[in-house]
Amino acid sequence: MSAADDGGNRSLGQLVATATTELSALMHDEIALAKAELRVGAKKAAVGSGAGMVAGVLLLFSLPVLSFALAYGMRSWTGLGLAWCFLIVGGIYWLFAGILGLLALLKFKKVKAPKRSISSSKETAAVLGSVKPHPRAGSNGGRPAPDVTRSSA
Repeated sequence: MSAADDGGNRSLGQLVATATTELSALMHDEIALAKAELRVGAKKAAVGSGAGMVAGVLLLFSLPVLSFALAYGMRSWTGLGLAWCFLIVGGIYWLFAGILGLLALLKFKKVKAPKRSISSSKETAAVLGSVKPHPRAGSNGGRPAPDVTRSSA
């Protein structure tokens, strides 16, 4: 028998306990969904950041050594002036850095907000916002209920 079938025979305490348990489970599920969506976005952002950093490191550390080697090699192959050879080599490195920068930009554009978590949270807030408290005025003649002292036993 489900909890919904036995709703008329359950005490107020049992109903409150069931509602609290279900609300707690709902909140845990929404937090898990948000974590999963953010984890996917964080992985994409990490790949984009990594590509951007690799582009910067390659540009910074390889330019001096490889530029000299390629420029002098190009001069011996083509017979161009040394200045033209260095300009061509610099352009090649800028081209590589531009390609890696575009890759990083594309990865950053794929990072999206956790839309399902946001919409689910808004739906939950709307449902909880429309809940009306149980009218207690009829059971106590319009007077506020006396405070209940609970024992630890």
